[in-house]
Amino acid sequence: MAAPELERALREAAAGPERAGEAAAVALGAVRAALAAAGGAAALSERERALFGAFLRSLARAPRAARPEGVWQRCFLEGLPAPALCVLLEALGCPRPSLHPKEVAEVLEQFLQEGRMSALLWEVCQQPAQAGSPELQEALLNRIVCLPDYVSNKLEGKNPPVFFPQNYFPLLGGAIIQVLQKISDSLRGGLDCSISFVSHVLGKVCIHGRQKEILGILLPRLMDLTKSDCIWQRICWRLVECVPDRWMEAVVLGFVQRAPGADVLSRVLGNLVVKNKKAQFVVTQKVLLLQYGHTTAVLQNLLGYLALDSLRRALLIKVLQELLETWSSSSAVKHSPPEQQQYISKAILICLSHLKKTEIESCRQELLTSMMEGVKCHLDSSLPQIRRLGMIVAESISAKINTDGPVLKFQYEEDDEVRELKSLLVQALPFCAVPSLPDEKNDKADAALPLVSESNDKSHTAAPVMPDEELDTELDSDDDLIPYDMSEDKEVKIKAPVYIRDCIEALTGSEDMDKWEATIKALESLVRKNPEATREVSVELAKILLHLEEKTCIEGFVELRQRAQVAVLTTDPIPVAKYLTSQFYSLNYSLRQRMDILDVLVLAAQELSYPKSHGKTKHSGGPKPCIQLLPGSDSSKDWRRIVDERIKSKTRRFATGQSQMELASGANEFNSVAGHFFFPLIQHFDRPLTTFDLLGEDHFVLGRLVHTLAVLMYLAVNTVAVAAMGKALLEFVWALRFHTDLYVRQGLLSCISSLLISVPAERLLEDMTEELLETQSWLGDVVEKDPDGDCRRLALQNLLFMENLKKKLQTAPS
Repeated sequence: MAAPELERALREAAAGPERAGEAAAVALGAVRAALAAAGGAAALSERERALFGAFLRSLARAPRAARPEGVWQRCFLEGLPAPALCVLLEALGCPRPSLHPKEVAEVLEQFLQEGRMSALLWEVCQQPAQAGSPELQEALLNRIVCLPDYVSNKLEGKNPPVFFPQNYFPLLGGAIIQVLQKISDSLRGGLDCSISFVSHVLGKVCIHGRQKEILGILLPRLMDLTKSDCIWQRICWRLVECVPDRWMEAVVLGFVQRAPGADVLSRVLGNLVVKNKKAQFVVTQKVLLLQYGHTTAVLQNLLGYLALDSLRRALLIKVLQELLETWSSSSAVKHSPPEQQQYISKAILICLSHLKKTEIESCRQELLTSMMEGVKCHLDSSLPQIRRLGMIVAESISAKINTDGPVLKFQYEEDDEVRELKSLLVQALPFCAVPSLPDEKNDKADAALPLVSESNDKSHTAAPVMPDEELDTELDSDDDLIPYDMSEDKEVKIKAPVYIRDCIEALTGSEDMDKWEATIKALESLVRKNPEATREVSVELAKILLHLEEKTCIEGFVELRQRAQVAVLTTDPIPVAKYLTSQFYSLNYSLRQRMDILDVLVLAAQELSYPKSHGKTKHSGGPKPCIQLLPGSDSSKDWRRIVDERIKSKTRRFATGQSQMELASGANEFNSVAGHFFFPLIQHFDRPLTTFDLLGEDHFVLGRLVHTLAVLMYLAVNTVAVAAMGKALLEFVWALRFHTDLYVRQGLLSCISSLLISVPAERLLEDMTEELLETQSWLGDVVEKDPDGDCRRLALQNLLFMENLKKKLQTAPS
């Protein structure tokens, strides 16, 4: 009989909205009583649910007198939660004079605080068919997820704190936990219910970017509930499996980024990547190969999750193969930013740490092939960071596939980054691992630790104690050989050569290594002290130094030889520069010798372009000798100077000011020889030789050449040939502007910077107008499309510099 009474009460209350005062309170009280007698909102039929929705709409439209305070709110809070939420939001969107938006917001706030959101979700899960068509469910889903935005828009930002996103979504997460608990109880009681609507809510919240707020509540509770309960594990698996594909990426990434370990991820997600193609694409492709902004912990979670189940390990092997394919691709190494290559290297190392011996044996040949191809691509790179990444990964692969035999070993500097990469080869302990109890030995060791630190100072002075066996082997070896007493021996000093030709003879024909060492150490100063003698044999000496090899282990040999080469070149610039630039493109030179030529040209150009500093120092005080007049001079003209000098010499000063260096000034010696340094280097770069191909595999030397030209262009400022050099350099840059190597592209952009600085703006706009316009367009493309951040920054700086030059010329007086 409760159902007919509820239907009659609903019809009467909906038919008489004009009732006021006590009559309205009686009608609403009858509805509430009939609803309680019918067993609550969950027991209503579809017809009664429709009538209740119509009743709530009539109540929202009723005049204020027909809505007794405290009674009409309870009708919304005790009735069906889904119609109540929809009607309240409709009333908020279409305010009436009788119902202020603030009143609606207060009822909505009570709706959330009294847990009606969990009742709404549970109602849909319990009776999905009664929730209406898919369109109605989609509308209800939008209202739940977008509630904070909707309320904030309608209240113009004056909404209560409960509707702030940072407060609302944790509350929604708590409601989801309550619903999942009810689902768990229903399953244990043998009752069926649907979880798909909760999955839709979770997916839509995550795709709106609120993973942090909602998963911050969900994940800790699910971690605890799934530790030993298989029903909760099944609920979690179904929760993520029922998320629509369009929202799957946001949900999976949310869990992966916030799970404290791979074991937690395995309990929560299950075999989702095996069952769902979208999740598999996100985990095995997008996160690992298309993105590189995730942390190392995320990579460890993701790949550890793949390794924890036999069904997922096949995906782990597949992921490793695809990562190695990318790592060993020369195109990827050239065009990918260093951050992405480091990210891929980390992923490879983590995969290797999870491989079993049988899996390594099954793909041994593939690993070896990828290692050989990948290490070659990385070692060919011009960036030290990329080369080192290749070495580390190759060493790790070699150690995995050759456990008993020889392994690859490279030399590189050990720093924090290298140590972090190598640590990835060791599997991290699971999040829930319990540390083992300390045994007796550990207790004793821990107790002894303070004694070690206390006696640390004494340990430095105490003599080391050697084992008896080791002491015996020390005594048994070479007992009969008594060392000579060399305490009074004196080092025999070899006299260095004093003539340039003697140096040539010592460097080329002498077998006396001591004399050879003395010569190489004294050569630079000897060349600078004897410029005339050096010019007679400058080219011959430059040739000897270029081919000179280290015969003894002399400290700083490379620097000594380079400084001698620079001294020869600055002493006789034109013939030596012609010789060196011609040898740069000659046969039978190593890449190291060609780069030495470039270094010497740059250092010599710097020295020639800077004014000579003679170190003349003026002191502000202190006694000075009197100036004596030369015989026959007219002393009457210099009497004041003589008096001033005598006063200064007699004056005692108790403090002196800082010495002031006179700014050196003089002719720019690079002015007359700049072309001999520059133009021969730029002429033959596109002509491949048998052992030297700048546009091919020797791109690292090409990068050094480009940077050298940029420096020479910069040093040629205010020289006669600077305009011609700038025009030639612009054509050179234009020919190489699409080069694939990062180091070369950075050098080309540095060339543009040097050109804009060195060439006068008037000459730029008069002689190179079209070239500048084309260069400006190219720089714009670099800013937008180049994958390297440094290249984009350099291109942007050049564009801004060009704009400033144009503005200066426009504002300059004609």
